[in-house]
Amino acid sequence: MRLAFFSFLGGLCLLSTPLSGQVDSSYVAEILQHRQDYARDLIEGERAPLRARDTAYLDFFPPDPAYKVLADFTSTPEAEPFEMPTSSGRTKTFVQYGWLHFSLAADTFRLAVYRNLMLTMDIYKKHLFLPFKDGSSGESTYGGGRYLDLSMENIQDGKIILNFNLAYNPYCAFSNGYNCPIPPSVNRLDVAIEAGEKAFTKDH
Repeated sequence: MRLAFFSFLGGLCLLSTPLSGQVDSSYVAEILQHRQDYARDLIEGERAPLRARDTAYLDFFPPDPAYKVLADFTSTPEAEPFEMPTSSGRTKTFVQYGWLHFSLAADTFRLAVYRNLMLTMDIYKKHLFLPFKDGSSGESTYGGGRYLDLSMENIQDGKIILNFNLAYNPYCAFSNGYNCPIPPSVNRLDVAIEAGEKAFTKDH
């Protein structure tokens, strides 16, 4: 199994190399390292959705710095907790923490960012959750949308970096039996975000 996993890592470098050759090599190396760590996390632990050999079916867009943007953050202290539906039909309790306003190319967008009120461990106290769908959902990326993890500590002077190269699939993209939050309608973009993780290429 370890051989299969490290075979995937070797293939990942080819899969994720930018075609233009103009992207800073240190930035590419940073994204590739993140993807290697991410793939390792998917096969470790009791609730891991994949086995080592399944990592060969992971797929990603080439790293693209254009999808790393600076967003303006606006807090929403008046927001009330609500039940976010999940893929299983159950719900999870979230509260909106704020809005993120950002630009891609010539267009401007807004996404809501949330706190999961069901995660009470200390390591999650600063965690922020950004689920979204975009024009690629159901085409080149998972139809149920993708996620980004952020931290309150990364908000500086009312701004935070959004790096869509780090967008990842929920566990439901890989296997059944998980409760994956469904991105709210306010977090559905018409534009295709061609960065981060693509659709898993193995059926389940």
